[in-house]
Amino acid sequence: MSAALETSLAAVELKGNLGSIGYGLAAIGPGVGIGIIFGNGTQALARQPEAAGLIRANQILGFVFCEALALIGLVMPFVYPTS
Repeated sequence: MSAALETSLAAVELKGNLGSIGYGLAAIGPGVGIGIIFGNGTQALARQPEAAGLIRANQILGFVFCEALALIGLVMPFVYPTS
């Protein structure tokens, strides 16, 4: 194989690996957000058990928004591929 072809193949392989690492790092944000939502929701339920319905509904809504961010991050490399 020529040196130029080897360099080109190495660059393509590196781009794929960087995309995977980038998504892995981007998934940290929604993970932390989900942990905060359910941690604070548990504390709120312990303090006011009579408001369980409202608290649980807000927890689920917050979870859905955080999870949507993670799914958008998963899809974006397919929408905007790099050369």
